[in-house]
Amino acid sequence: MTYRISGIDPAPFSHLFTADDAELARHHASRVRAGADKGWPCRVTLEDAREGEQLILLHHVSHDVATPYRSAYAIYIREEAAKAVPAAFVDTLPPVFEGRPIALRAFDDAGMLRDAALALPGMADERIRALFDNADIAYIHAHNAAHGCFAARIDRA
Repeated sequence: MTYRISGIDPAPFSHLFTADDAELARHHASRVRAGADKGWPCRVTLEDAREGEQLILLHHVSHDVATPYRSAYAIYIREEAAKAVPAAFVDTLPPVFEGRPIALRAFDDAGMLRDAALALPGMADERIRALFDNADIAYIHAHNAAHGCFAARIDRA
């Protein structure tokens, strides 16, 4: 079984990178600088920003479905990712998964939660494959377990 982990499309957020602070505030967003080389995960490139790198912190609807499982939370996008092609990893894990516990939420085609798993560091590949063993699972959302923020979408490839 093959799977693909994808970053989000930066296009809907591109206007935020040139916005002033007042405009960012109207979009419930802010400009921040990474305080370390880890802990500032970009949802487009699926890499952590480097210390000092500028990011936009924004509210993002990651699971836009008409079910009780609709979900939104804060995410980071690196400013340099504004024009990037979203990262895609086939049968391999993105750098933002390294060293982090990842919560995996498995959904059916209707956007209903059908299963879930916690993947401690080094266990994500195994857990993803086990969830996709269930034919009812259409896609998986990965979240950083500690902070709860959306990390990436995982689809059958």
